[in-house]
Amino acid sequence: MMFNPYLEEDDEVLLEEAVEKTKSIVVYNDEHNTFEHVITCFVQYCGHDAIQAEQCAMIIHNNGKCSIKNGTFEKLCPIKEALCENGLSAKIE
Repeated sequence: MMFNPYLEEDDEVLLEEAVEKTKSIVVYNDEHNTFEHVITCFVQYCGHDAIQAEQCAMIIHNNGKCSIKNGTFEKLCPIKEALCENGLSAKIE
């Protein structure tokens, strides 16, 4: 990490820990969920608006996967579980 005269050493450690703990929920394409279902799940469980949810669904369809939500493992785990319980293929990476 580069030296920053405005950060205390403790602040640098906290910043490094925060960056290291950031994870993503990645949702993978499948052949059985409809676009409507996927979009509804993203709105309901991830807090996406309809446009963002639709864009993520299109990325998943075209690229095979998409990172849909970032945060700590603790924050993402219940969201990922809800998506999986609704038939989506999701992992925290």
